[in-house]
Amino acid sequence: MSQTALTLKNLPPSPHEKMRAPILTSLSVLALLACLHGAAAAEKPNFLLILADDHGYGDVSAYHESDVRTPNIDRIAAEGMLLTTMRANCTVCSPSRAALLTGRYADRVGVPGVIRTHPENSWGYFDPRVPTLAGELKKAGYHTAVVGKWHLGLESPNTPNERGFDFFHGFLGDMMDSYTTHLRHGNNYMHRNTQVIAPEGHATDLFSAWAADFLRRRAEHEDQPFFLYLAYNAPHFPIEPPAEWLARVVQRAPRMDEKRAKNVALVEHLDDGIGRVLAALAETGLDKNTLVVFTADNGGSLPHGQSNQPWRDGKQSHYDGGLRVPFMVRWPGHVPPGSKSDYAGLVFDLFPTFLEAAGAERSAELDAVSLLPVLQGGAINAPRDLYFVRREGGLRYGGKSYEALIRGQWKLLQNDPYSPLELYNLKTDPGENEDLAGTQKKVLNDLAAALRAHIQRGGATPWQTPAGDDSMPPTIKDR
Repeated sequence: MSQTALTLKNLPPSPHEKMRAPILTSLSVLALLACLHGAAAAEKPNFLLILADDHGYGDVSAYHESDVRTPNIDRIAAEGMLLTTMRANCTVCSPSRAALLTGRYADRVGVPGVIRTHPENSWGYFDPRVPTLAGELKKAGYHTAVVGKWHLGLESPNTPNERGFDFFHGFLGDMMDSYTTHLRHGNNYMHRNTQVIAPEGHATDLFSAWAADFLRRRAEHEDQPFFLYLAYNAPHFPIEPPAEWLARVVQRAPRMDEKRAKNVALVEHLDDGIGRVLAALAETGLDKNTLVVFTADNGGSLPHGQSNQPWRDGKQSHYDGGLRVPFMVRWPGHVPPGSKSDYAGLVFDLFPTFLEAAGAERSAELDAVSLLPVLQGGAINAPRDLYFVRREGGLRYGGKSYEALIRGQWKLLQNDPYSPLELYNLKTDPGENEDLAGTQKKVLNDLAAALRAHIQRGGATPWQTPAGDDSMPPTIKDR
């Protein structure tokens, strides 16, 4: 080193250098914090929750040999975990969705029955005070979106953008009169956020395309994780597969019952749409850090040719055909590919699962439990009762509710408000063929007492609009 360099090295800093030093230090700290923030965001997984509507356990070929082919849905299981004993929170749409988005039993959030477009036949009001999964993830830094069917309210304060979702592109109502007109009772409930839209095409194709577009846009924002709730209305009736999809089924199985063939075609068309969404996830590279779930809101409808095999009965029933649903999870690097679990959980367990995976805090008010130990090859050693409730109108139900409870191997149920309680041992009788209510009195009484406690707890939450029908907005009363 030269003498000049030594002399310069030993000179005291100039006033300018003294001023610049703290600035450089501050900039260095800010740069470090930015890097740490980016690393933290990268560590948080994205979430893609795909919810099918009335999709029976027997209509997914991952579970057993079937006349329906679902290669894209099956691939989620093959690349992740297939869960064989998961149940929906209700036998019908709205309560299952309310439970899923709150982590609480449906009657505890004001939705014991189906929210419909006609108030005189609507049996729920989604409590706006209860935090949603979207809202909790949003607080944890997530961008949140719902594409597809909402079915938890048509008006403020229960529209998606008011319940934690940054982005909504889909259908507000309960069901479509047609997959191609998208109307319900002549009204258009298709929206992009708060704007009414009139898109053309089959609803399954629209929802798949909108979800894929959303994923491509989010690929430009890698610094922020996302939660996409993709809620199809397929394969809910009316069973309207595109003609070319029905023709394929008829060609390969010409002797298949027509009703069954139409449902198979609708399911396979749905599977193709899911494949397009998964392809968009892969092409953007988002698949590497995205937890993907496929499940359904309840079992399939037997009168419409849907299958819940091997379980008894179907939609609206508390037998397992109405409750058991397909359920699979893929999360690269976290969930072992090709793994399987027989853990008996409920769909709303995804609420705390996502929060835990995101490193977010969860409320003590939740009824759900995190599935992360199961997904990572462990176990959950905390027994709990599984509670189911549904309220409905019409002559069969009379505006009353009917319930079910599972405790370990025992299941107590009603399938309408006027029938006696039935009791089944699911371990020895998974088909629910032998009612033991007359011989297992102690078990019956114990489960009935637990069931009454759940009913009382849920009854504390109103399930109609707080001010009553007379003060409903005119847009609701006129529908």
